[in-house]
Amino acid sequence: MFESTFQNFNFNFNRLNERNTVSSGDVLTGRISFDLTKETKLSSITMALTGGVRVHWSTGSGKNRRSHSARLTFFDLKTVLLQPDGAVLETLRLPPGTHVYPFTIHIPQGDFPSTFEGPHGHIEYTVTVSIKRPWHMAKTFKTDLNFTGHIDTNHPDLPAPLSGSNRVTTCNLWCSSGEVRVAARTEKKAFIPGETVKVICDFSNSSTKTATPKLKLQQKQTYFTLSRSSRRMVFKELTSLIGDPVTAHTSDQHAEIMITIPSSATLSITNCNILEVEYLIQVSLCVKPCTDVMVLFPIVLCDTPVEARLPF
Repeated sequence: MFESTFQNFNFNFNRLNERNTVSSGDVLTGRISFDLTKETKLSSITMALTGGVRVHWSTGSGKNRRSHSARLTFFDLKTVLLQPDGAVLETLRLPPGTHVYPFTIHIPQGDFPSTFEGPHGHIEYTVTVSIKRPWHMAKTFKTDLNFTGHIDTNHPDLPAPLSGSNRVTTCNLWCSSGEVRVAARTEKKAFIPGETVKVICDFSNSSTKTATPKLKLQQKQTYFTLSRSSRRMVFKELTSLIGDPVTAHTSDQHAEIMITIPSSATLSITNCNILEVEYLIQVSLCVKPCTDVMVLFPIVLCDTPVEARLPF
């Protein structure tokens, strides 16, 4: 059995940075290694670098159930690490022991989206090594790359502050008439994972009930078919906070609420035709059982810190 002859396969990459990420245009170097317990015939050892996206979901049920899927390939590159010098049908005889083969991978230049894994699709970048033997199925070994797509932080909207307000007059069987208002702002639109966002809020509560301020950071995933005629949306709450209560008949209660973006959050994805990832900060004031008064801020997560344009 080849499995008993061939052992301890390893990918060894030379790290490009502390985060162990790769990006468009990078040159990766490293080596593969494996052990042979006896002399073995091989036809070739090849390496493939691929990047692509796949989405899939279903709608309806029973006879009305319908599947939706789409796939795009960004690149698919192959290189040979070992092969005979002669005819195609020739083989190599490798002696027992440890075998090491260096490699160099050039990631193509291009505007490719970041690695992402979601419930209805994924964006992945992989390195696959295929070891071929005469008259046998090829043995393959695969590893994923953590690819980071660069976002142009020179866009004028990214360092600009965001602001918004909303108000509702409550009047129903459970709460007396009164206006509930939310006004909020942030210093900029673009942040990096792990950064803390300061949200400046002003709340007014003219109702007869205590109101509760809430902050949420949500991830919005949107999956499309190739024609974009069908789509599936998923909202994922990454973190949330509850502020100090706003008592009844209170006007202009000021609050500065800090919400930290998880360091594990993936970057925004807007450069893929069939999978998008966006982020929203939701500021709301809840007066139960009435409808929440809400303000939404669409923010961008990028890999490079962005300084606010104006003093906050």
